[in-house]
Amino acid sequence: MKVVAEDLYGKHLAILERALAACRTRDSWSAFTDHVTPEARQAGAEAFQARLGRPFDLDQPGVPVPQEDEVSPYTGECLGVSYPAAGPGALMEAAARAWPAWRDAHPRTRVGVCLEICARIHARAAEFAAATMHTAGQSHGMSLAGSGSNALDRGVEAVAMAYAAMERVPERARWTREFGTAAVTLDKRYRVMPRGIAVVIACASFPAWNAYPAILASLATGNPVVLKPHPTSVLQMALAVGACREVLAENGFPPDLVTLAVDSAARPIARHLVGHPLTRIVDFTGSAAFGSWVEANAFPALAYTETSGVNAVLVDSLTEPGPVLRALAGSLCLFSAQMCTSPQNIYVPRRGVPTAGGLLTPEEFAYALGEAIKAISGVPRRAAAVLAAVQSPGTLTLLDQLRGQAAGRGKIVVEPEAYPHPEYPAARTSGPLLALVDVADHDLYGQERFGPAAFVITADDSGQALARAASDAAAHGAITAFAYSTREDFLDRAEDAYAVAGAAITSNLTGPMPLNFSAAYSDYHVTGLNPAGNASLTDDSFVTGRFRVTQSRRPAPR
Repeated sequence: MKVVAEDLYGKHLAILERALAACRTRDSWSAFTDHVTPEARQAGAEAFQARLGRPFDLDQPGVPVPQEDEVSPYTGECLGVSYPAAGPGALMEAAARAWPAWRDAHPRTRVGVCLEICARIHARAAEFAAATMHTAGQSHGMSLAGSGSNALDRGVEAVAMAYAAMERVPERARWTREFGTAAVTLDKRYRVMPRGIAVVIACASFPAWNAYPAILASLATGNPVVLKPHPTSVLQMALAVGACREVLAENGFPPDLVTLAVDSAARPIARHLVGHPLTRIVDFTGSAAFGSWVEANAFPALAYTETSGVNAVLVDSLTEPGPVLRALAGSLCLFSAQMCTSPQNIYVPRRGVPTAGGLLTPEEFAYALGEAIKAISGVPRRAAAVLAAVQSPGTLTLLDQLRGQAAGRGKIVVEPEAYPHPEYPAARTSGPLLALVDVADHDLYGQERFGPAAFVITADDSGQALARAASDAAAHGAITAFAYSTREDFLDRAEDAYAVAGAAITSNLTGPMPLNFSAAYSDYHVTGLNPAGNASLTDDSFVTGRFRVTQSRRPAPR
């Protein structure tokens, strides 16, 4: 069976080489398409429907237990899928038993298997998209792209980076040095040795984006994976685990190299997995509070985290407001701002925003932005494609509380009103809350407010706005920021400030590309330099810690 796995390396070598080139040049490239035919979409929907109300067979440790927390944000109905439930100990022991064959496999063999896993997942893109829609709440288009092809590209990127790191380690070397009058010649052997079992903890609203690169980076470097999905968003991750196990088994490896660890909101197991004595790697995506706990308590495991941040927009001066307002509105509405790159705090100068047509006062800017938002949220078919659904009812509860707080401190520019979904009347939806507040109201906006909530913040001037936004990024975390200005010196200062704060910044972007789109192979997603996370997709540090190098030496034969 080893020959079959090595054939997978050859089968996918062109993809690997193209991915390596894209990582070097940071150019635009994708290994996958995010389009499916109507027939494929129908087949995917039927495959999804066939999963409902029955056990999900993974043939792994555990007995089927109904996942009562998994409720579709579109229909309001429980999916009724039963997943194998097993304690952390049973899963860890199964992974440990499966590990030796994978640990000892050649890195190219592992890389070939990983790329085949990506191909298998993509071949079932429509089924995975339907599962994503009815767990995460994304639109069909985003489920195919952001959680499909883009997430898989992040996975291929991680495999390519892991391959490059392992290839830099020579398998053998002959070393000679003189000691006194005698020459000593040694034959040295170097081995890439994986750390051990990796625990991947996925989030609810966008699990694949971080889970795929985490799973594949660990697998490529030789580590077993235990994947724990969010209890409300299991099915897509279960499908991914199934694809991994299928490819592993076909190629002669124990399928328990990848297992699914399912818990419930009432009985979480993440802490037990992180703290298990066999855990050596933890990848976590989710809340800042639990991410901080993981970072503090994972040792001796290595922790890779992405949590949350306060993403800002700095509006200094504009030539034409219209394109900027439309770009901001689109980003505020995209997936109801349930992404880690969604903007939240929009700063404007107190004296107004200079434009080619004169000054826009903060109020005029805020209400013009509100109209651009309503042009999306007020048209049901457009809202369905852009806003999609709200993953958790808790998000709406927090949004209502925030609305009350903001109303007492500033002005509510746009009320967070639900829109009627044209296909799913029971869908959980909400347009954005947009409030106009003062820079002094820092307790309102100085932390991440997850979901469709944003603030237009009046600052004394653009310098104060930049200082406040960059300070928040450094202290509370930020993944990205946006700046709009006709002044090159301001854009330069903003880039410098955000480089120090450890967040990406995009300037003067308008047009069809979503502001918070992050491109695999080109954009570094998170820096590890502020509290929004300690890992980056994908730099060398994301992969190199997952293995170590051991060596052995013998005198060379004469």
